[in-house]
Order: sequence, then structure tokens, then C-alpha cells
Amino acid sequence: MKFLQHIRSRSKLRNGDESQLHDPNAYSARSRTGRDTTSVLPLKLLTEVLSCVCPHTKDDNYLSLEESMREVGCMLCDLRDLAQCALVSRRFLVATQTVLYHNVRIDPVHYCEREIDLAAKRKRKSFFERNAEPVDAPKQRIEQLSRTVRDNQSLAIQVEFLKMPYMTRETCIADLARTVSVLPNLRYVDLPDGIYSDDRSCSILKQELEARCSDLRKMKYLHGAEKSFTMLSHSRPWQNLEILELARLEVEPSTLVSVLASFPVLLELKLEDLPLIDDNIFKFNPNVPSFPSITKLCLQNTPRLTAAGLEAYLLRPEAREVLSSLKLFNTGVLPSQLHRILAIAPYLTTLHMNQSVSRALPSSPPISPLASQSLRTFYYEIESPSSTSTYDIQPPSESYYHYLSTSLSSGNNFPSLSTLYALSTSLPTLLLPPPLAPFAAANPPRSGGGGSCGLRQPLTLYTKSIPEHDWNITIISPPSAGNRRGSATATRPVSFYNGSTQLGPQWGDKARDSVIVGNGFGGFLAVPADDGRPGSSSSSSWGGHRHKHSRSKGSKGWMG
Repeated sequence: MKFLQHIRSRSKLRNGDESQLHDPNAYSARSRTGRDTTSVLPLKLLTEVLSCVCPHTKDDNYLSLEESMREVGCMLCDLRDLAQCALVSRRFLVATQTVLYHNVRIDPVHYCEREIDLAAKRKRKSFFERNAEPVDAPKQRIEQLSRTVRDNQSLAIQVEFLKMPYMTRETCIADLARTVSVLPNLRYVDLPDGIYSDDRSCSILKQELEARCSDLRKMKYLHGAEKSFTMLSHSRPWQNLEILELARLEVEPSTLVSVLASFPVLLELKLEDLPLIDDNIFKFNPNVPSFPSITKLCLQNTPRLTAAGLEAYLLRPEAREVLSSLKLFNTGVLPSQLHRILAIAPYLTTLHMNQSVSRALPSSPPISPLASQSLRTFYYEIESPSSTSTYDIQPPSESYYHYLSTSLSSGNNFPSLSTLYALSTSLPTLLLPPPLAPFAAANPPRSGGGGSCGLRQPLTLYTKSIPEHDWNITIISPPSAGNRRGSATATRPVSFYNGSTQLGPQWGDKARDSVIVGNGFGGFLAVPADDGRPGSSSSSSWGGHRHKHSRSKGSKGWMG
């Protein structure tokens, strides 16, 4: 036997491995004798170092596998490298297991070139069937995880996050139920959709979650789960719940408030398509607990919740002092009433307003401008149905953006605002006054509400014409001593006025003669970004003749 091994080693040397004997880098992975410098590191520090090998293990958010994807690197390769670190020593084994089982992530494939070779190996090939179905790798991994945590309780108590692909959690319900039954410290797990609507196929899984996973932090209830939702105020299975989403539930306002009051540490709440919910959930009732103080509140498709109800809620000191994020999607809170909400929300940092309007902003009685001392991120997405602006000069939503530009320009109404999102391509123009003519006065009179005099800090503005488009970025700088009108990075290279007098000498002696081509959705075609300004359409020749283009009647100019 030793003779055959000797022949095999000699054959490897003849095939080219002999050069590795003299390669100094070939022995870099060889075990070295001497003092182990990692032995003096504290275990907590060693654990932190090993977590950098697999960055997704430090991802402690309550998002699903698909929503928490990383754009750089391969998570399965990082996980493999972390598992190999456990083979170094027993001390490394303890630190590696702490990192490895804190956030268990079952990815379906490798996001690198290695997946090509592994996909070919997963196929069950035989002599009679060369193109068999590949092995379901995520299913095998959830089965192996279930067996591991059921056999080793010390590893099971370390699991706090469990994320898996959509098809795996929908088809492996039994394996998932067996896994979560031994995870007492589980905080978040990707669950099948049937568990949110009390589907019979997920009844065992839900019972295991209520009985074994008392530290769960996020849950959702959809239409069909009214019975189990009502019982939460009596059973109270998850007292540490932080995030709760309710959609299409047919429950009374008193029942909703009673259930919400049973969660003592609830931080985020989303109410969507609740037909029976109105302002009574925010009003004081001696027979029903008060609406809990929420840090992040999202109201979507709730037309019976108006500004009067939100005002009654924010008049409570314990409510307005903790509310930092408010999202309003097609609610009873009108954009003309938004200034009332901002006036009594002193700690609000994020506001998302999404409303569809069919009429322009009323001009009487006068509406107070929007103002907030704490707001940092503002989503102001007011849109009009396409049918309302067919015969009008401009859609009704433009009046709301004029109102927004006036609020931003009049005084220091938003001293902390740094990011603004809007569904209007004309807003960057409204926020800057027209350029000063030569020999003009220092403070010329302005018409309309545009101007950047109210801005005291740079503003990053994201605009687009319709929700399906990508955001265009414009950075608006406040005026300085040398620049009386401020500045903005235009979303495309255009000028505000025609004529050579308003343009610099780099544009040539004559006025420019260019064309603006619309894309059919209120935007413009992309302009290539070269070192210099691209030549205009009229200056190009084709076939020996000079062609001069003019803007078509149906296309839109810079002012939209």
C-alpha cells in the first residue's frame, strides 16, 4: 500500500507539482510554531473580529431575506469562510459559533462564479436520466439546521434571527415548525403568508411560535385573522413585540385599541385598509385604554382617519414626544391641513405625504406655510389623475408644489431639512429665482413664491414626474455673500434664458440653437455628459446638408 502511495506521489511531481516544492508561497498556509497572538485577545473582541469575516451576521434588522440583500460580496462564501475559522482552535470554535448562529441566513444560491459549478453538481444524474431535477439546496439546509439545533440546545439558544427564501418558507412549513420549537430567544423569522391570515396549513407553526418564541419582535395580521387578533389582548404571547402591521382587518375601533394597549414596548405600527377605523381610536374614552405612544406610525388607505384625529393624538405629551416618523398614504389628512400636524409634532424627523388630488389647492381662506424645526427627511408626493389634467394648462398637483416652494422660501421654516422627495420636475426651478440680468438691482422684485432665500443649509432634492420613473437628484445650496441667489446642480445641462447675452462666452458668439426631446412621460431624454457641452442638433450635418430642428408641438420645455 505504501508502495502505491509512493508511485502516486512521484506521478504528481512529474505532472507539474514539483515546482511547488521550491515556491516560497506554497508553504504560506503551513502551521507555524510559536506564540499564538490571538490567545491574549478577549473573547468578545475575537468574536467581533470574526463577525467581520461574515458581515451579514451583524444584520439585526427585522427585514426579510429578499429585503436585506447585500449588493457586494457573496453571503454563502462568507458563511463558508466563517465556518472554516472554527477549525483553528477550540477558542475559535466558541467565538465562531456565537457569530454563526446569531443570525442564520439560508440563501438559495451563491452570488458568485462558484454557483455555476455547484449547480451542475446538484443535479441527480444517472445513466438513464442525464437532465434530472437539481437538488433543492435551501430545503436541505433548513433540514440540517433543524437537526442541529434540536440536538444541541446550546446552539439553539443563540439563534435570534432566521431568514430564508420565499419558496423555502412556503414549502417547508413542517421543518420550520420543528426548528422554531427549540428556539426560545428567536426575535425574527421569515414566515409563510398563510400564518398572517390564519391559514389551516400554518396552524401548527403558529402554535409553536406562540408557545415557544415569546421574544418575537415583529408580527403581521391580514384579512382572515380577526379571531386570533382579538384574542391577543387576553393571551398576550409576545410582550416584547416592537413592530406590528395590520392590513384589511375588519375589527372595531375599541377592539383595535385594546389589543394595541396589550403590547407595552410597541414602537412601529402600520394600519392599512381598515374599513371600520376612524378618529375614535385617538380620542379619549374612559372605558377603553388610550392609543399607545408610537415612534413610527404609518397610515395607508384609511380615509376615515382625518387631521382632527391626529391632532387629538398629538396633543398628548407622551405621544408627541416620541413620534419621530409619520407616513400618510391616501388618508383623510389633506395636504392643506399638513401644517397643523407639523405645528404640534416637535420631534418629527421623517414625514411621508402621498396623496392623490383632483382639485387645486384652495386659495381662501389663506393657508399657513409648512414649518418644522426638527424635520430632516420630507416625502411630498402629491399626484393628480391623468384625466384631471387633460384640458388644463397644468395639473392640480402643481399648485401644491408652489405652496411647498413658498413654505421653503419664506423664512427659516425648515432649518434641519436635508432631503426632499417630490413628484414634480418643476420644483428645482421654483426653488431658485431667475438669474439676475446685467446691471440689475441688488434685490430685484420677484414674482411668485420661488427663491432660495429661506434655505440655510444644502438641500438634496429628488424629483420625478411619475412614480414609475427613477429619481433625479438636484443639490440646492443656500445663498452666500458672493452668490446672492444660491446655486443648484441641474438635473440636465440647460439654460434658463435664451440669447447670447445671458450665456457665457463658452457658448459661442451666436445664440444657441438646440432641441429638447420629451420621453412621453413628462421627462427628457438623457444628454451625454462629456468634457464640453455637446453640440446642438442644428450644428450637425448629415449627407452634406445642414438640418435645423425645431421643438415639436407636443414636447415639453424646461418649465414642464
